Amino acid sequence: MKAWFAIDLWKRVLLGLVIGGLIGLGLRYGFGPERGGEIATAWFKPFGDAFINLIRMLVVPLIFTTLVSGVLAMGDPKRLGSLGGRALLLYMCTTVVAICFGLLMGTIVQPGAGFDLAIVAESDLAEARDRLAANPAPGSVGEQIVRTLLSIIPVNPIEAMARGDVLAVIFFAIMIGVAILVAKEAGEPVARVMNSAADVMMRLTVIIMEVAPFGVLALMAWVLGTRGLVILEVLGKMTLAHYAACTLHMLITYGFIVKGILRLPLIPFIRGVADPQAVAFSTSSSNATLPVTISAATKNLGIRKPVASSVLPLGATINMDGTALYQGLIALFAAQALGIQMTLDMYITIILMASLVSIGTAGIPSVSLFLAATTLSVVGVSPENIVVIIAVLFPFDRILDMMRTVTNVTGDMAVATAVAKWEGELDEDVFRAPHKV
Repeated sequence: MKAWFAIDLWKRVLLGLVIGGLIGLGLRYGFGPERGGEIATAWFKPFGDAFINLIRMLVVPLIFTTLVSGVLAMGDPKRLGSLGGRALLLYMCTTVVAICFGLLMGTIVQPGAGFDLAIVAESDLAEARDRLAANPAPGSVGEQIVRTLLSIIPVNPIEAMARGDVLAVIFFAIMIGVAILVAKEAGEPVARVMNSAADVMMRLTVIIMEVAPFGVLALMAWVLGTRGLVILEVLGKMTLAHYAACTLHMLITYGFIVKGILRLPLIPFIRGVADPQAVAFSTSSSNATLPVTISAATKNLGIRKPVASSVLPLGATINMDGTALYQGLIALFAAQALGIQMTLDMYITIILMASLVSIGTAGIPSVSLFLAATTLSVVGVSPENIVVIIAVLFPFDRILDMMRTVTNVTGDMAVATAVAKWEGELDEDVFRAPHKV
């Protein structure tokens, strides 16, 4: 057992990914797609779901306690303006760049050119209609902005926590932290409770992360057991464009932030983000990965509590670079498949709409696909064809969503590193350490 725990977590998670993937492929191609999928769903999916539930269980209490504790660690509420402003600006900039990478790769690879939309099954069409009805499009630009702003302030904080409304929880936690600071001596007992609670939640995160390799193994066995590698046959060019765009965005954009702007070595950053990347790839959920992200940011990258506990929860909610990139790519895929001629105005509108749609998107699997209805309408796709496009992509979206989530989480950590550096809250000795815990 000691030898097992001596291995870095990301390596254990990667091992779980590989073994789970091999098991899933063995089931699918050994027993056949139908029987293999049934076995994977019956024997592995419950364990994967249990793992996701464990880390989702942490999200709201972890965000609330660590964010309150982070505000208290600042000592001065005025620092929130500087810290939050820098984080928001960087998040918005990286989102726009991500969309541009998606549009660039979509233009180069042409994933929708010559694609036969007639291959979609009637059952997939029915499911796409149901999912679109359950996830209505955000509407116009103005409606999206108003909806996002109103969702920030919770009418009932307890209810918001129960629903997992992360933006509302963040707002409430910040207000509580500020109130404790303003209360001074009267707020000290509450401050001690919140600091202790934050420490306990971080310890609980470490404990639960020890089962991550096994949860990841179960999830990968289920995904590949039910889906297999058929995506490479049906949507090979779309997969190539998506993975290439996300990879380039992470290497170039985040690499430029860390190496070019911050003047920090890139290799320690890449090692430091490996744990949350591995969990993000398997869970396809930014929110579910958040506990690991915060833990890795503090232990691996040396980002101190005031920044890690405020910038990262905010990023898990509004910084959806992978999601925004995918929105642009879906729009080009649809335009190419339907023979719609793109214009400069349409590209600009896609960038604007994809940025807005990505803000506040729930950090759970496949939600961004159904919100693409708004972006698709920008390029002139009819409601009937929107259903067809969604139905084509939905059966394979999980594998695409895995890479989107990796991009989202990596962006959160890159921005948090930048803000920590500018705010004097980055321990560079920890960041540059050759071995990551």
